[in-house]
Amino acid sequence: MEPARLAATDLACRRGERLLFRGLSFALGAGEALQVVGPNGTGKSSLLRILAGLLRPAAGTIERAGEVALLDDRLPLDGHLPLGRALGFWRTIDGIGYGPEDVSAIGLDTLAEVPVRYLSTGQRKRAAILVSNTRRAGLWLLDEPLNGLDVDAAAEFQERVADYLAQGGIAVVASHQPFHVPGLERLHLTDFAP
Repeated sequence: MEPARLAATDLACRRGERLLFRGLSFALGAGEALQVVGPNGTGKSSLLRILAGLLRPAAGTIERAGEVALLDDRLPLDGHLPLGRALGFWRTIDGIGYGPEDVSAIGLDTLAEVPVRYLSTGQRKRAAILVSNTRRAGLWLLDEPLNGLDVDAAAEFQERVADYLAQGGIAVVASHQPFHVPGLERLHLTDFAP
């Protein structure tokens, strides 16, 4: 994994005519994690999209070093394909990826022939987790990563994130649910409301 760094300075976010937050600053280095919390509509998902470079901030700057991986509510798999073929597409695109043992480890090994559109919410989330960071990007942006996961799958995913941080990765987690990894700092978006 390449070294990563992320710094936000005096960020502001506007959606339409509404200013969601302003004056937001933080910096993260290798092995550090930040959980972004706040009620619905305060800009958690928008902040992650700004950090990923998918939205422009209304003000402020982002400094990033390293590749970025984003896990959000958009499943990056063709719903009409069987799961095995849909996952195979990303293995081909990424040139690297996961093998049968990875698919088995997250409980999807018996679903290779099932069209993605028939997967349960939790199965879809586990598939999204599998393809979200195959390149081992140094910065992982996680938008509500525990939604749809059962208790065991949620615990396993938090362990996966902890291992990723121990290897020098950086994680920014936007979540309503408690998220447990060592050294996790919390940023309350309501503290930056206009």
